[in-house]
Amino acid sequence: MAQPDNKKFFESLSGAGKAIAVLTSGGDAQGMNAAVRAVVRMGIYVGAKVYFIHEGYQGMVDGGDNIKEATWESVSSMLQVGGTVIGSARCKEFRAHEGRLKAAHNLVQRGITNLCVIGGDGSLTGANLFREEWSGLLAELVQQGLIDEEASQKYSALHIVGMVGSIDNDFCGTDMTIGTDSALHRIIEVVDAIMTTAQSHQRTFVLEVMGRHCGYLALVSALACGADWVLIPEMPPEDGWEEKMCQKLSAKRAGKKRLNIIIVAEGAIDHNNKPITTSYIQDLVVSRLGFDTRVTILGHVQRGGTPSAFDRILASRMGVEAVLALLETTANTPACVVSLCGNQSVRLPLMECVQMTQEVQKAMDEGRFEEAVKLRGRSFENNLKTYKLLAHRKPESELPHSNFNVAVLNVGAPAAGMNAAVRSAVRVGISEGHKMFAVSDGFEGFHKGQIKEIKWADVGGWTGQGGSLLGTKRTLPAKHMGKIAEQMRKYNINALLLVGGFEAYLGLMELLEARGKYDEFCVPMVMVPSTVSNNVPGSDLSIGADTALNAITDTCDRIKQSASGTKRRVFIIETMGGYCGYLASVGGLAAGADAAYIYEEPFDIRDLQANVEHLTQKMKTSIQRGLVLRNENCNENYTTDFIYQLYSEEGRGVFDCRKNVLGHMQQGGAPSPFDRNFGTKIAAKAMQWISKKLAETYRQDEGRVFANTEDSACLLGMRRRALIFQPVVQLKAETDFVHRIPKEQWWLKLRPLMKILAKYRTSYDVSDSGQLEHVVHNRPKESDASAI
Repeated sequence: MAQPDNKKFFESLSGAGKAIAVLTSGGDAQGMNAAVRAVVRMGIYVGAKVYFIHEGYQGMVDGGDNIKEATWESVSSMLQVGGTVIGSARCKEFRAHEGRLKAAHNLVQRGITNLCVIGGDGSLTGANLFREEWSGLLAELVQQGLIDEEASQKYSALHIVGMVGSIDNDFCGTDMTIGTDSALHRIIEVVDAIMTTAQSHQRTFVLEVMGRHCGYLALVSALACGADWVLIPEMPPEDGWEEKMCQKLSAKRAGKKRLNIIIVAEGAIDHNNKPITTSYIQDLVVSRLGFDTRVTILGHVQRGGTPSAFDRILASRMGVEAVLALLETTANTPACVVSLCGNQSVRLPLMECVQMTQEVQKAMDEGRFEEAVKLRGRSFENNLKTYKLLAHRKPESELPHSNFNVAVLNVGAPAAGMNAAVRSAVRVGISEGHKMFAVSDGFEGFHKGQIKEIKWADVGGWTGQGGSLLGTKRTLPAKHMGKIAEQMRKYNINALLLVGGFEAYLGLMELLEARGKYDEFCVPMVMVPSTVSNNVPGSDLSIGADTALNAITDTCDRIKQSASGTKRRVFIIETMGGYCGYLASVGGLAAGADAAYIYEEPFDIRDLQANVEHLTQKMKTSIQRGLVLRNENCNENYTTDFIYQLYSEEGRGVFDCRKNVLGHMQQGGAPSPFDRNFGTKIAAKAMQWISKKLAETYRQDEGRVFANTEDSACLLGMRRRALIFQPVVQLKAETDFVHRIPKEQWWLKLRPLMKILAKYRTSYDVSDSGQLEHVVHNRPKESDASAI
């Protein structure tokens, strides 16, 4: 098939004759192995030689067997392994000139002039210093007779690309570092478990999480579990905070809440730079309130365990991007770091990021904490604002009184994270002075009058609950428009917030069309996408999709492990998604699938045969287990049973087959940290939009809200790097209504990446890659898109 002229494909970038080395340095982080795997396989794919450097910079200095050529098979079965299988070590020798001279000699001996470094800011700074000294080091090696002049000329430039692997998420220039999401998973698993025992005994728990210089983990986990109090280094509490905290804890107990959770970053300090310890807080609560208080220090549990789906996908994308960056470097290209902005991979000058990271620490050391928060980036700043908004309720006397009534409802199938979105909307609405109403069972409950006022305390503890506590149905409003208008009039509803999937999108369109007949619908209306299928037009991501991806990834890991020690086996796994192949494709990338069949990419019997032959060849030479994912509606004839039978027959004598339909387990379970925070932040933004629209559309002379313009019925979605409000009318042209999917979907660009990592020859569109950008201190307000 001819490729479009406006796209750039990586086939033009050859790695022939190049040698790439990959190392992990500093502290380990879950997802590092996925990054190593992606670098090795992409490097080999483009024709380069790829080397492992074991034990980080120490291995580079020591040389010998620490630097080994990697093969395709050497990175099999490491995607789901935590930590780093090639080892990581702190290296004093590399900090000295003599150590770097040894390292240079070891690299030149193997013809390595391309380094992919996975680590924190210290590791990346060391790599950049090494690059700057490279020509001088080679001159010294020539002078000492260790290499000849020809080698010095041939390997005259060292190219560096960095990927940030750190659970602290303390590196400026990227929204998320490799390992952060997995660390949040570990924290939230512990918090959810602790909440059950705390509730049983009416206890207060003080949890210490990692973050000596950065409070990201503490802040985001507090946001994700609805903690009562959080202490982080970037926001030292005001004098007298002890009394305020105790008052809040006491008020919560008086309101019949049976537990309290306080989260403390290990580097938390007060305004006098004095450390705030968990034992100090425990003693404080016991002495002032007499509450039974326990301390839990999570420690290295946060670094351990398998990487989350998010970290596997992030690391795989970054690993491939790092190889592409190395292929495109010239002698004048500065060392860059591959990072994530919103939903897009970007390249940034390494030292610009390092300098800004150091600026944050300097600002904190000098007591300029507000500036430090801004320097941390838009993601951190937005998390902090949202936490303050939701955790600390203002006294009634300080709340604005808008006299507006806002209704919130769930529409469509349940999705993990819906409850976090509703909690956020309710509390932000109350903070803005509105009266909030909850509609049970979607539009079906709406026309039946299942509407009641919902208060601040009513949504306490909702963040970590799966499913839909309000109740949700797939019923659309068209049949009951008159009765819904009657209920709108009865409860004087001035604005609507819909949290749901494709049904919510269709429902919003129907309400918009009904404005001509019913004035009651001439109010601001906004929809927040929430569906495991991730098939809502106007948004790259939906609440619930990350939790479903983790369910798929975890299950695939277990299924593959079930075949360990047995003969060669291929698993055929069916995923949900309707006609949308997001879960099958991205789940396949996260689980290391060999193929993923989806509706958006038509296939025939020849494709199936080619896949079987490819897998048969791999089984004969290397791998023991294969994984094939199939979207439930990818093809009406090539069913899961058909594909299972085809693989079983064609693979006879080489491998056997098993099949598994994952079903509704993809919709269940507690929401992931990503979905809790995405739901919380996107719903807060939606409510702030509603407040703004209510103020704009209120007619003083008539004493009512009247909004009938296109931009008063919007969908709030994530597009590349931004969260944007889009009138639903404008999204019609982007929608395939028959198959209930957007006509264009960003994740289709990731499919070739999955195929490359599974050893298929394919084309990979890199037209979005290759642009070295600069670190931006202050981005426009609308670009506050970080999902976490």
